[in-house]
Amino acid sequence: MGKHVVVGSGQVGSHVAAKLVAQGHEVTVVTRSGSGPEGAVKVAADIADQARLIEVTKGADVLYNCVNPQYHRWLTDWPPMAASFLAAAESSGAVLVMLGNLYAYGPVSVPMTEDLPLSSPNPKFRVRAKMWDDALAAHEAGRIRATEVRGSDYFGPGATDQSYLGDRFIVPLKAGKSVQLIWPGDVPHSFTYLPDVADALITAGTDERAWGRPWHVPTAEPLTFRGIGTRMAELLGRPAPRFSQVPWPVIRLGGLFSPMMRELKHVRYQFTAPFVLDSSAFQRTFGVAPTPIDEAFKATLGA
Repeated sequence: MGKHVVVGSGQVGSHVAAKLVAQGHEVTVVTRSGSGPEGAVKVAADIADQARLIEVTKGADVLYNCVNPQYHRWLTDWPPMAASFLAAAESSGAVLVMLGNLYAYGPVSVPMTEDLPLSSPNPKFRVRAKMWDDALAAHEAGRIRATEVRGSDYFGPGATDQSYLGDRFIVPLKAGKSVQLIWPGDVPHSFTYLPDVADALITAGTDERAWGRPWHVPTAEPLTFRGIGTRMAELLGRPAPRFSQVPWPVIRLGGLFSPMMRELKHVRYQFTAPFVLDSSAFQRTFGVAPTPIDEAFKATLGA
């Protein structure tokens, strides 16, 4: 058993920490508020405080970056926190496992693989690309051991209200009401199951074959919002749900008042054309597969 430090206790970090505790590891969870699951040591800290994070990670075997600032704060919040993670990984010798995403690839017309360039021109997404570039440079210089694990849009138990398959989708579906979408309902899109994200992060932190490169979380075949809703309704023994879509001009208007809605314009390309994640490299290397989709849907529905 080893010492694992999980920074962040949101929809991914909470799963990672709970799984590690269940496996018998020594687990420390670091958040601003000092929250975390039972069985973990809970530490309240400012992640941008390098000295504090270095202190907390002494003796750690693996350090997980599961932090996720709000999109409109990425340019200001990420650089100092990224510097703290690099400093803590170098000081402690812990493997740095970064929770990444697909934004840095930018718009692509093919299934996304890990060898695609991080070519998004969006300044916020360039911040994420630089974080990985800096970690990889430190890894290649022998200063740290690092890897990044990237998934598509999350769903599953514990998903936040920002999830497109969260309560805004599930609650009306279960109630037999119309499901309101902000994106087209019939465009194929990859969705990544939260427990699979946690499992992939843990594997990446403890298997040296993962270090020095990025990986995609095992993810099921792409589906449409309509297809997902229809299958979920079938699993509940109910008729196919009705769908409505919020007109894009209304969303743009909402962006005048909501920072989160204002950011939707930057990811719109992901939902107006097929957005497909290829996770075959991780599945082949580590001999795992995504959770069967019906099993994942049942857990998401609490069915």
